[in-house]
Amino acid sequence: MARILVIGGGIGGLTSAIALRQRGHSVDVIERDPDWSVYGVGIIQQANVIRAVAELGILDDYLDAGCAFDRVDIYIPTGQKVASVPTPKLVEDYPANIGIGRPARHKVLGDRTKAAGATVRLGVTATALDDDGAGVDVRFSDGSADRYDMVVAADGLYSETRAMLFPGVPQPRFVGQGVWRYNFPRIDDGSAIAVFEGPTGVGLVPTSPTHMYMYVTTPEPGNPRYPREGIAAVMRDKLRGVPAPQIQALAEQITNDAEVVYKPLETLFLDGPWHRGRIALLGDAVHATTPHLGQGAGMAIEDSLVLAEEISRHDDPEAAFTAFHARRVERCRYIVDASVAICAAQVAGERVDQAAATAEMFQIVAQPI
Repeated sequence: MARILVIGGGIGGLTSAIALRQRGHSVDVIERDPDWSVYGVGIIQQANVIRAVAELGILDDYLDAGCAFDRVDIYIPTGQKVASVPTPKLVEDYPANIGIGRPARHKVLGDRTKAAGATVRLGVTATALDDDGAGVDVRFSDGSADRYDMVVAADGLYSETRAMLFPGVPQPRFVGQGVWRYNFPRIDDGSAIAVFEGPTGVGLVPTSPTHMYMYVTTPEPGNPRYPREGIAAVMRDKLRGVPAPQIQALAEQITNDAEVVYKPLETLFLDGPWHRGRIALLGDAVHATTPHLGQGAGMAIEDSLVLAEEISRHDDPEAAFTAFHARRVERCRYIVDASVAICAAQVAGERVDQAAATAEMFQIVAQPI
């Protein structure tokens, strides 16, 4: 049994904690946000994520908190459906995918992390990591210190741990687009994601029996920042170029500034090792992607399972981390590169064959991790 510190209380950190506890390791989790909050729109969890959370033993919790669907419907900008892509089931007797609200997913993972026996400390960061080859001495922002056999950092796109380990690596890169999200009452039976092609990409994702969310990807030259006051009107204006009547009807309902979630899209892929000594990185800290394939969270959850498996297979942390990287690097690189390619095509005003891209992605992620 190893004593392991997990840095980051988001999806990668919490699934790492659950997977490591399943294998008998002692786990402490630290999270910088004292409120442990997430923004209140949804997220797509595709077939490979269903398989991964089944392995974590939390699939039924996920399904209770979300909305299942088994296909992706593709629409042209005028609102006409041109394709319906079935999505594969990777877990027998369960749906292929679910949409789930981020707060609901976060509650499932947080509750299951604590129930598994991990310790969670909020409002705390690691200010120093001293790896002496036999263990890692950690100093924390609250003035305390402790020693661990290894450290797993899932602290996101702007990872402070990555900066400590690899101070010269490139910073996250803005890709020319932003994503807007907003919640709505559901307008259909929730059996599919609806994806609208065009320079302004739009998707409708069911997240519960009564609700769905819209995501909108838009060109954002110069990477502008939008003040909170008036941002609902800005999002409505971004949708004026999408002639689909069902989208225009929804756009009229975007009225609450506080409910609009906007993020500039940035990406990062760390070439070379994802660890140094007894300290490893995973998730967005090493392979942050855009949302065009809906696989950012999926890659982090898969990372967690593979890393926990390799830690339990090897006596030496460096051997475990090297094996983890070898199993994950090309799969994660594909997701990042393919997502950024779709983004670049949209920014250039080119047509994206979303049906083909979706089908290819499903073939890749259906493969074992």
